[in-house]
Amino acid sequence: MSINIIRKEIVFQPDSSRVIARFLFSSEERAGQLITLILNLTEQEQKQELSNVFRKYAKRHRNILRVFERHFHRLHHVFKALNIDPGALDTTQKMLIGSYFTMEYSIEAAAFFNPSIVEDPDQSRTGFDERRIILSFRATGEGHISSIVFRSAIIDRNNLITVEPPGRMLDSPEHVRNHVYNKRSFLAKLGEMQNLDNAAFPVIQNKLTETFTYEELKRYVDETNKSIEVDEPSRVFLRETMWLALSHYEMDFSLDTDISERVIFPIADTEKRGIEDARFVKFHQKDSEPVYYATYTAYDGISILPKLLMTRDFQHFQVLPIHGEIAQNKGMALFPRKINGKYAMLCRIDGVNNYIAFSDNISVWRQAEMIQSPKYPWEFVQIGNCGSPLETDAGWLVLTHGVGPMREYVLGASLFELDNPQREIGRLSQPLLIPNRSEREGYVPNVVYSCGALIHNESLIIPYAISDYASTYAVVNLRDLLRELTHAVGAEA
Repeated sequence: MSINIIRKEIVFQPDSSRVIARFLFSSEERAGQLITLILNLTEQEQKQELSNVFRKYAKRHRNILRVFERHFHRLHHVFKALNIDPGALDTTQKMLIGSYFTMEYSIEAAAFFNPSIVEDPDQSRTGFDERRIILSFRATGEGHISSIVFRSAIIDRNNLITVEPPGRMLDSPEHVRNHVYNKRSFLAKLGEMQNLDNAAFPVIQNKLTETFTYEELKRYVDETNKSIEVDEPSRVFLRETMWLALSHYEMDFSLDTDISERVIFPIADTEKRGIEDARFVKFHQKDSEPVYYATYTAYDGISILPKLLMTRDFQHFQVLPIHGEIAQNKGMALFPRKINGKYAMLCRIDGVNNYIAFSDNISVWRQAEMIQSPKYPWEFVQIGNCGSPLETDAGWLVLTHGVGPMREYVLGASLFELDNPQREIGRLSQPLLIPNRSEREGYVPNVVYSCGALIHNESLIIPYAISDYASTYAVVNLRDLLRELTHAVGAEA
């Protein structure tokens, strides 16, 4: 293979000093005991303890008082059980109680990997042949809980990436459950998730109006719990009904945060064990401004749920689950525009082969067609995509990952027809990128992996993870790669 791949020296390393303030709660009984102990302190002792907290943590977080206040208000049910009116407590008591229910979490202490790359919506103040870009990463901390984090950077005419220094005050978003659900599609998704043959389903079905909010659904579930004898199948159904509803939400980050300070940390119950492998893409819409989407996988410790993240400015985000029979595995990657009037998505529904799906609705995917299966020894175990396809004049360029002997992950590349992406034009017979001696050691050895690439100055810019621990990037001449891909099919004919 006559393709020269240039590895760059920059390495994105985990940084254990980057922390967020998370809510800490063990049980209602322990919480009640803790609140009682705090309130039994004298007024002077309470002030002194709060002063100690401020001295240690005020400079580590943006508006730590706001965090304490937010966590204090999450204890309403505990105060009710204690027969305490939280409104009667003074500010010192509220903030001190909030601090005891707060913990620091180092979001990227364990790993900083699986990057994707997109063009920043703001291209002001860039030089000749420069572009401002946004890199996203999967950051992993204690307990292997993953979140999505960002870096802002400039890529110049020589394909050198200069990353802006990240901010130190990390911030979680305020989120609002304001989604309005459609009865038909909501029940259809529930049917995909589980058997509806239980006593609670007809009760909920009759209660639901054609459209409803989260609060209304919660009331219907509470009423159903009280109106019927809830057996185990019904209990599972009602729990997963709320589980699905909590998968829809919107979130806003403060305007005074830098993008590197914005952390999309698991919020819904569906995500409580992590948000994995966001594949960001700049989606071009006819007669309207582009929008950014990211497909990612939510994990609750048992099940995985593909989800969709949408933003225009990386400050306001909307989250919703991906519905449909094929929404059942990792690695979904959206095409950057519609094809023949339909949304298009790469996916791997069986864990081995690459598929393509089309839909009129970006969040509902019913059928998929296999377009690639393992062909070469380095991809015999499985083949998958490494992010959204890139449009070129020769066809859709798709970076792939292949798994071969010793569970070694390598990157490959394929080319598909623009108007008929079900048809493969060419595929590299040899890997494009293999973990070298310095890249093969890490949390998961012998792995290189990417969640998206970018075309810049006739070059393919590939950010990639090193053994599930850190990240870097490489550059490939686009014309050389396309020539090799189109030659590959000619050589096999």
